[in-house]
Amino acid sequence: MRPQLTEWEELCRELGEQPSDVGVAWLLHQPAVTAPIVGPRTVAQLEGALNATRIELSADVLARLDEIFPGPGPAPEAYAW
Repeated sequence: MRPQLTEWEELCRELGEQPSDVGVAWLLHQPAVTAPIVGPRTVAQLEGALNATRIELSADVLARLDEIFPGPGPAPEAYAW
């Protein structure tokens, strides 16, 4: 298992939340994201997406997520072709 996945799952356990819900919550904390697109196939997935709107991620948790998943580099250069 990749170390990042292990760290991610550990963080979600500490928060007491499902990884998918934390992922959507993280998106909601990004200033450039106005509305994440979710595609629930089940009622449970829809309820999880709704739960994500109630998850508050502290600055410490957001910083930890940046450490786990640092991304390719500064935008927009890192995302240019």
